[in-house]
Formats: sequence, structure tokens, C-alpha cells
Amino acid sequence: MRRFFTSESVTEGHPDKVCDKIADAILDELLKQDSYARSAVECCAAYNTLFITGEVSAKASVDYEAVARRVIREIGYHHGSFAYDACNVLSYVHGQSADIALGVDASVERKAGGDEWDLLGAGDQGMMFGYACRETEELMPLPIVLAHKLSKRLADLRKSRELSYLRPDGKTQVTVEYEGKTPVRVDTIVISTQHKETVSQEQIHEDVKNLVVKAVIPAHLLDENTKYYINPTGKFSIGGPEGDSGLTGRKIVVDTYGGRCAHGGGSFSGKDPTKVDRSATYMARYVCKNLVAAGLCDEVEIEIAYAIGVAHPVSIFVDTFGTGRLPDDKLAEIVEKEFDLRPAAIIETLGLRRPIYAETAAYGHFGRDSFPWERTDRAEDLKKYLG
Repeated sequence: MRRFFTSESVTEGHPDKVCDKIADAILDELLKQDSYARSAVECCAAYNTLFITGEVSAKASVDYEAVARRVIREIGYHHGSFAYDACNVLSYVHGQSADIALGVDASVERKAGGDEWDLLGAGDQGMMFGYACRETEELMPLPIVLAHKLSKRLADLRKSRELSYLRPDGKTQVTVEYEGKTPVRVDTIVISTQHKETVSQEQIHEDVKNLVVKAVIPAHLLDENTKYYINPTGKFSIGGPEGDSGLTGRKIVVDTYGGRCAHGGGSFSGKDPTKVDRSATYMARYVCKNLVAAGLCDEVEIEIAYAIGVAHPVSIFVDTFGTGRLPDDKLAEIVEKEFDLRPAAIIETLGLRRPIYAETAAYGHFGRDSFPWERTDRAEDLKKYLG
């Protein structure tokens, strides 16, 4: 059976990613001074203005405006109304709600005499999903892996000045054709990149196809029927917040699995690890990747659900899409037994109180070995369940 699946990515200069990057850079600065900082920072960018808001409770002193301008400069907005030294920055940040802190500071289980890992309750209710598959060496779906690599390649060529006419904003999209569950070819590639006003579209098409697409997409996946749409509107010189507004957390599918996996709806950027929207989603990926690496399944999706102020998950759901070496309900029991999914234990297992978050804000939170939730250090031990 032939089928097609499409995923997209965006560059770090996309308006939404500008906001994500600033929110996570602020979080990192807080964690450098106070590893127990609480943060839920969000940003909105439009035309010539950046608005920073949210909740922060920390023993730290951070100049939010200075962090924002540094990030905007690093991304590459040096000219125009949203240039790092020209845009307006408005900051309205307040302390964490005392009502929320009640549940986070001491969980229901801790109040009943639980152990040290019951110290933190979940920062909110909600469901978080993780996923892994054997489709790529990253144990990620191929469409989102390729889309991220195309976006990152655009940024690298711009920053190295090899394509000096490129500007920070951009989007990529890849459609992969499958035979059953096996990817066999790339059917369609869409790339829209912001550019200098004076460069011709013909030059952009030639350079993007030769220096971006051919450098990223394996040759055996491209053929004479692969379709290319490069700057399909014909012009993209106005970009970033000057061309469209941006919001923190608006690219949650880009951040995760490109639509292949379900999503609970919570975003990541700007949130400290007591927020299970972030930490439990990272843990779910860690669990899934280790299950696949151990050979217990070839593909798996996990849902973990929490109640605010309660440390233990209220449910764990496992779906291996028929690839499990054991029944899905048995694998759910193994997950509950082998992985401590309480927020305090997740933070400890993955080392999440460190300033590691700004790097996550663009090109995907998953599939990059530099992140601790991408480790497969539990795989060997989990093989014992194969008998």
C-alpha cells in the first residue's frame, strides 16, 4: 500500500521561533543563577515590538530586554524595524501564582507521607505524548528529520555567508512516499526562504536546489518525479516579525514529531521542568526511544497523563501499532515499573535543572543526540523482557 506523509519545519528566524528562542534563553539565564527557578515566560512579536510576559519565581536577576536583544542579534535581525537595536521591548513578568505553587511545592502524596520523589506535584493537569520508530537512525519519522535538516542547512549557509543574500526567516516541508511502513522516496519538497531584495528568483531556485536540497536529501530518495516548490509565491523579502506576528508555543507540531504522533496541546519553550508539559514530554520520548532501541517494538507512542498537584501519573497508555514483541498492556506495565514518571524523578533522571533549553527552541526538541532525553542507556536492561 502506497501512502504519503508530510511534515514541516521552520528556521530560527521564523516569528514564532524568535519568540520560542527568547523565552528559552530567558529560562536558561534564570537557571544559571537559580537551578530551582520557576518560569513560564511567553513572548509575542509583531512588526517593531516584542512583548514579554508570564510568571517567574526565582532567586535571580535577569535583564529580560538585554537577553531578548542578544537573541534577536544572534538569530540575524540586524536591519529593519525588528532589528535587535531598533525594536521596542516591553516586559510584564510577575511571580508564579500562589495557588499553583501549593500543588508543585508539595504533592498530594508528599503530604500523605510519601518519599523524596513525591516532593513535587505536577505543575498542571494534562496529557503528554512520546514517540519513536525505526524509520531513521535518530529513531524519528523521516519527514520531520529531513524538514529540520533543510531548515538548519538554510541557516548554516546564511550564517557562513556562502549564500549571503539569505535572510533569517524560512520554512521547509517534505512529503515522503511510503510502501507500507517503509519510506521509499521523497515526493515533494517545499522551501520558502527570506532573501535580499535584489537577488533573482532564478538564483534562489538554483542555489537552494543544489546547496540545500542535494546536500540534505539522500540521492536515492530523489527521482525525476520529485516535485520542488521553492519560494512558490515568487518573492519573500519581508520576513520575521516585520512580515507576520510570532507567538511562543505556536509550532508545537514542528517541535515534536511533525504530526506523526498525537499531541497533548502544551508547548515547551519558556517553561521550567516542573511544568510536565515539557518535562514529561521529554521523558515520554526517552521511554519510547529506549523501548525501540531494546527491540521491544519497532514503533511506539506513549501517553502519560497527570493531575495538578499529584506526583504519580493518573494513566499510562502504550500503542505499538502492532509492532510490539509483547502486548501493549504488558509494555505499559513495564514502563510503569522501570521508569519513575513523577516530576521530581524525571528532573533528576534527565538532569533538567541545567540551562540547556535555548538550543531546543529551533530545529526540533527530538532526534538530536545532544539532549539527555535522547539517550538509550536503558535499552540493554530492558532487553531482559524479551525472555
